[in-house]
Amino acid sequence: MIPRYSRPQAAAIWTQENKYKIWFEIEALACEGMAEAGLIPREAAAVIRAKGGAKLAVIDAADVERIDEIERETRHDVIAFLTWLAESVGPESRFVHQGLTSSDVLDTCLAVQLTQAADLLLADIDEVLAALKKRALEHKYTLTIGRSHGIHAEPTSFGLKLAGHYAEFARNRERLVAARAEIATCAISGAVGTFAHVDPRVEAYVASRLGLAVEPVSTQVIPRDRHAAFFAALGVIACGIERLATEVRHLQRSEVREAEEFFHAGQKGSSAMPHKRNPVLSENLCGLARLVRAAVVPAMENVALWHERDISHSSVERGIGPDATVTLDFALSRLAGMMDKLTIYPERMRENMDSLGGVVHSGEVLLALTKAGILREDAYKIVQRNAMATWTKLGQPEARDFRANLLADEEVAGRVSEAQIDAAMASEMHLGQVDVIFKRVFG
Repeated sequence: MIPRYSRPQAAAIWTQENKYKIWFEIEALACEGMAEAGLIPREAAAVIRAKGGAKLAVIDAADVERIDEIERETRHDVIAFLTWLAESVGPESRFVHQGLTSSDVLDTCLAVQLTQAADLLLADIDEVLAALKKRALEHKYTLTIGRSHGIHAEPTSFGLKLAGHYAEFARNRERLVAARAEIATCAISGAVGTFAHVDPRVEAYVASRLGLAVEPVSTQVIPRDRHAAFFAALGVIACGIERLATEVRHLQRSEVREAEEFFHAGQKGSSAMPHKRNPVLSENLCGLARLVRAAVVPAMENVALWHERDISHSSVERGIGPDATVTLDFALSRLAGMMDKLTIYPERMRENMDSLGGVVHSGEVLLALTKAGILREDAYKIVQRNAMATWTKLGQPEARDFRANLLADEEVAGRVSEAQIDAAMASEMHLGQVDVIFKRVFG
């Protein structure tokens, strides 16, 4: 997580100040839950909330340094925080953390931070979806060439290309909603998760106030399969970002030039070559996607902890939690802006589609020949030899286009009319079912 690829609202989730505010909220709610259950005086819970809340409301760098100072002596971050808090709360602080263990605070806090990050990421995905829908509808009937293996295949719609990415991000949104629900889990169960020193009612109270579910069996830590599923969802979203960014990179190549990133006034593409307009945003997105996916395997390796707990997962999560969520937030925001301003060249798309002399209609011609009564194997041979004759002589003086070669073929003459060939080679016929697909995707 570096400032260059961080947005303030995402980075703020992972600040020490926000973490300590969440820690206090968990501790204060636990005290209030104990008071509700008659386990500690209500007056004590009120004092803890008032004095501690006032201190946490104005927590600053000096407070963080004081906590760090205590931790340098105690070698324990939660104890350091509780010691600092007690300095402000006074005698009632003896009720703070009663029956709890550090993981109750740490794991529940991480759940809150990850749900905060998920909410931000869901809003980001909504921006991507809005941009993709707008551009897909704009270019619903814009003809372009579809490619397989990077080679011209058959005509398609540029809007249909974008609709496919929209559908993927819609699925990714559903995945993130499910991942958020799974990670939004609270554990206030005490040492080794047996509730020996804390009433289960306290856990239920804290969970309900934080908008979390109760972890059924915490074993002192919230099981890390939940976290693995969360980071896996982030990784899949990153894959969707890279797939779309890779498409833009290919379309912006000089030989293709069907679409390109918006080039700002005053923008420079190269220190040596003033003419350059490089796909820097989409290239950057491909790199950022790799960083997000890099968190997936460590999150999965965190699942297997020793017995009821160890802390081998802790150092990993301190890194991948901020890095993956902040990076993905930045990438999604950048992707939404890039697609909203993407420059699209329909005329160039048509030029490229027609550049192979019409061979891209070979599939439709094949169907036309079979409908005219020619066996499919024979029809395939006829179409392929005429397509190859067109392909191999492109640009040569004696070259004929695919249509001319077909009409001159003796096996075609008299069996398939010129009108039937023309109908098969009409590019617009490939858009016949776009409305059906768009209705599936956009409703």
